[in-house]
Amino acid sequence: MSRNKPVVVVGLMGSGKTTVALLLAQALGVPMSDSDPYLRKRYGRSAAEIAKAEGADVLHEREAEHVLSALGENQVITAAASTVERPEVREALKRAFVIWLDATPEVLAQRMKSSDHRPDFDPALMKARRDPYFRQIADLRVDVTSTLPQEVAEKALDAM
Repeated sequence: MSRNKPVVVVGLMGSGKTTVALLLAQALGVPMSDSDPYLRKRYGRSAAEIAKAEGADVLHEREAEHVLSALGENQVITAAASTVERPEVREALKRAFVIWLDATPEVLAQRMKSSDHRPDFDPALMKARRDPYFRQIADLRVDVTSTLPQEVAEKALDAM
């Protein structure tokens, strides 16, 4: 893999996308674009607040907007899991190196409790719905159930 294209970290909420993306951005010496700060800066609300006030469809549209706009730069991007359901995002991800952080629904549910910025979605339902898309787009899949973020970053750097 060339280090001249974007790196996109995908996975369900609680998989560790932000932590791994930060490590990769530092190691590669490129900026990082995270959907949560993007939503706050552009729309003045967290993902949970947007979902509650405007609905999940609006949230997902804005998350896809983040990924599509960020792909124009050589950087590390965290992509909200919802984005993989959109054909135009999956097509655009072909020009990036995509790392899928995977874990069991039980682990994800436990991790989701750690922050109130996340919408209250069922991890088992989301996993069943989105795993086929993750499989389709991922250049690298890492089970993060017991893998530390630094180990994930090292595996990703080796794969690139």
